[in-house]
Amino acid sequence: MPKAVKVGVVGVGKISDQYLGMAKNFPIVEMAAVADLDQARAKSQADKYGIPKVYSVDDIFKDDSIEIILNLTVPKAHVPIGLKSVAAGKHMYAEKPLGIDRAEGQKLLDAASKAKLRIGCAPDTFMGSGIQTARKLIDDGAIGKPVAFTAFMMCPGHESWHPSPEFYYEVGGGPMFDMGPYYLTALLNLLGPAKRVMGAASIAIPERTITSQPKHGKKVKVETPDHIAGTIEFEGGAMGTLITTFATRFATYDGKQPITIYGTEGTLRVPDPNGFDGPVHYRKNDDEEWRWQPATFVKGYGRSIGLADMAHAIRTNRPHRASAEQAYAVLDLMQAFLDSSDQGKAIKPTIQYNRPKAMPADLPYGTLDD
Repeated sequence: MPKAVKVGVVGVGKISDQYLGMAKNFPIVEMAAVADLDQARAKSQADKYGIPKVYSVDDIFKDDSIEIILNLTVPKAHVPIGLKSVAAGKHMYAEKPLGIDRAEGQKLLDAASKAKLRIGCAPDTFMGSGIQTARKLIDDGAIGKPVAFTAFMMCPGHESWHPSPEFYYEVGGGPMFDMGPYYLTALLNLLGPAKRVMGAASIAIPERTITSQPKHGKKVKVETPDHIAGTIEFEGGAMGTLITTFATRFATYDGKQPITIYGTEGTLRVPDPNGFDGPVHYRKNDDEEWRWQPATFVKGYGRSIGLADMAHAIRTNRPHRASAEQAYAVLDLMQAFLDSSDQGKAIKPTIQYNRPKAMPADLPYGTLDD
């Protein structure tokens, strides 16, 4: 096993429990320090997970032993924290999205490239058994050539459960930038590069009322589209529909398998890309019933598998899967939906996308390949 990579965490909000709770399963990762604008919260998380150092947000970058900054801040801070990481000579792995628009995402990629440092970015759910099993079925020709797809992320929003949901309705938030990364990352891994995008976007509910604690009753102005629908044409020929919305209730689709891929020889039901290990079913054109496909990839992973893969890649000098290039391709497509809505025309991707290497099957839990 290569020497562990020390990680410093910036931002210990709600999502941090998922990262810190899972990271202990990967010996390649050592959580060495935490920092947050709320020092009491940072200390609480450090105590909870046995992390030895607590810093201010400025001081964590001064620790020379830290090689990766795990950036769990709100979307508008992803690139600023990323640039500080690069300036300090550290790699950075961020929560999604990579940035709030193409320009700042590109700025981060350029800075990292110049400094010869790595940028990684969530989501890493595509590395789980669900999407990897579906990808193998497609690659093996189980449903023939993919020709169509549907993908639906439909819900009423997050103000009923999240303690601080305001950022979901700021620029860089909304259903496309919040949940779109899961769906688009999965679709790119399943179907390859996109050719063009057409979209329509609106602010369906201009004002939200928080009903969760501790901000119950606070009004939130919606500053970014909360309902987006559109189509994607892939280079391989598949065309389909993607809807992301915070403006609907009681959706009729199966939330466990919100993506369906239609091929010339069959149909594939893909699990929720916001999870790692959902069910996969497919049906050949002459089948009377759906077939359940047992997972042949490691199950039980959670958030931090992408971070661990990047740490392992640093030590073994190979590409990491949840890469900046993939995250930028997703950011590019998300922006394309909004641009298409504004301009009333199809938008072509600005970069060429290359699928990351598939996950190896049947590895011992907690280990990663070279």
